[in-house]
Amino acid sequence: MANAGMGAKQWSTLLALSLVELMVALDVTVINIALPKAQVALDFSNANRSWLVTAYALAFGSLMLLGGRLSNLWGRRNALCIGLVGFAVASLLGGMANSFTQLVIARAAQGAFGALLAPAVLAALTTTFTTSHERARAFTIYGAIGGSGAAIGLLIGGFLTEWSWRWCLFINVIVALIALVAVALTVSGGRELKGAGIEPTGTLLASAGLVAMVFGFTHAVNSGWGSYKSWGSLVASGVLLLLFTWWQERATHPLLPLRIVRDRNRAASLVALFLTSMALFGISLFLAYYLENILHDSPLRTGVLLLPLVLALIVSATLASARLLDLVGPRPLVPVGMVLAMLGMILFTRLSPSASYVSNIAPGLILTGLGLGLIFAPAIATATSGIEARDAGAASAMVNVTQQIGGSVGTALLNTIAVSASLAYFHSHPYQSVNASSYRDGILHGDAVGFWWAAGFLGFGALVSFVVLESGAVTPEEPSIH
Repeated sequence: MANAGMGAKQWSTLLALSLVELMVALDVTVINIALPKAQVALDFSNANRSWLVTAYALAFGSLMLLGGRLSNLWGRRNALCIGLVGFAVASLLGGMANSFTQLVIARAAQGAFGALLAPAVLAALTTTFTTSHERARAFTIYGAIGGSGAAIGLLIGGFLTEWSWRWCLFINVIVALIALVAVALTVSGGRELKGAGIEPTGTLLASAGLVAMVFGFTHAVNSGWGSYKSWGSLVASGVLLLLFTWWQERATHPLLPLRIVRDRNRAASLVALFLTSMALFGISLFLAYYLENILHDSPLRTGVLLLPLVLALIVSATLASARLLDLVGPRPLVPVGMVLAMLGMILFTRLSPSASYVSNIAPGLILTGLGLGLIFAPAIATATSGIEARDAGAASAMVNVTQQIGGSVGTALLNTIAVSASLAYFHSHPYQSVNASSYRDGILHGDAVGFWWAAGFLGFGALVSFVVLESGAVTPEEPSIH
């Protein structure tokens, strides 16, 4: 029988895990604001600058499944403690870096330890909160942090960069140490795979396939889709991941038991998270560029202006997801959330150089935030519902991989679409008429096309989730897989 509410121990665990998740979520974007000043300080080129983002993404995305496995092998508390210490050391070394190479290595190390932390956090939530009411409340907070992490990262990054770009890395040391104490005191061990080791063939195939996929998409951002490295990496990724899937059916201790992804509700939730992560690129890059380069706002002010998205997401997740998920299930919530986020993206297609923040920008942020609050918490809770304890690490890793790969795909695809649309706009204007104003109009035209595509992803996700998700509340007390 469900408890009336969460006890003090569960609340303490939730706060500790939320702090870890916030640190990992922030680091995806907090470094972006610091890059210009870091580039001046360490004297590296624009071409090399992208590697500071790519190094983190490659390590984070490719090692996620392995991280999920290790969290079950070592125990979730041990995995979290090891990950936090490693993340803190990597952040400290990055903040002290005196060369571009040192900073890239530190960012890759951050990604590697983040790949251990992210699935361990989600696995600990899944096994700590077992009743539907507890899970709804816990995943509301988790979903709000994950969904708003990018925007909060821009705000904190802007504030810290005003002081020193190095503090965008040093801040993780402080947060990690606080989280380490909290985790050690509140999170249970949860070792579920006694006697089962790392399966080397599956680990190699999965890691290589995910590295190739993330590299292919991130390379396409800088070199375009015509590059053989982009296409070659994606083709290699497809082959390696097919081999990985084939091998998982035969492995004694599979890295990703395929029973995890065969559940109908879980599959639909993963698709919704993937498409939402793709579309969120429009918020994290297009809007940040618009506010800083078109409206000439500072990085700190840009972060502040994005706060309505965060506040709307928290309100939506708290008032709707936490109260309704355990009553009606994810089917009415996720599709409605994707429609609201889609409408927010459509509003952003109308941005102009003279747009009013109150009447033209804030409504889109609020609509998108309300939508994200209805997507993340229900989808993540459903994707991890009914999971046996022995599969908690793998299922949690799959959720994180889906979001990471979705973000990589969205970054490459939407950026390419926007740039192509801008180039077409410039081509349609005679050279002598191209000035600062028409150049700005061309960039906004490309962004608008990108926002339309992001809206399309969300609309498609709304249709898929409405059709595939089953009606009624999900009951985690009765696992749907065996």
